[in-house]
Amino acid sequence: MVDVGGRPEDPRGITPVIARRGVERGSGLGTVRWPVERTFNWLKGFRRLRMRTERRAAVHQAMLSLACSIICLRKLILN
Repeated sequence: MVDVGGRPEDPRGITPVIARRGVERGSGLGTVRWPVERTFNWLKGFRRLRMRTERRAAVHQAMLSLACSIICLRKLILN
């Protein structure tokens, strides 16, 4: 069956709710996740980490550690 808006009705009775800015979320999802996503985007800025070309995992881990150190250093210098 289809409702007035043209969307199919959910047989489980779940109604979609559109998130609005400034409104408290019921489950709290999204409040802790965004700093992690921001950090992943900062790591994408390092060309050697975008595509893994190193054969050894130790070299890739070293580049990842170096990138994280540079990100922390930049945050300390700016603040």
